[in-house]
Amino acid sequence: MPLWTVIFSRSAGKQYVKLKRSGSRKPSVIDAIDLLVMDMQRKGPCVMEWPNYGPLEENVFHCHLRKGRPTYVACWRVVSEINKEIEVFYVGTHEGAPY
Repeated sequence: MPLWTVIFSRSAGKQYVKLKRSGSRKPSVIDAIDLLVMDMQRKGPCVMEWPNYGPLEENVFHCHLRKGRPTYVACWRVVSEINKEIEVFYVGTHEGAPY
């Protein structure tokens, strides 16, 4: 049972929909996002085992979803520690990331 609720901002939801699933055995960026969300639901916003995980500012974090060209990243913030709510506000390429 999830301990944290993870939501997508409107813009991150649109970015997520635009990403493509891979038709091969190699996991896609969407697969990585789905795994990240499941980890955050269980562990909260600090998912240190993800590549290049780190804080951007207080209660705002990011990690790499897939390395290469382009590198894909996700950014999220803690909306409420009391209600245990996390908002993913960016998923996409590193070049377009808001940091």
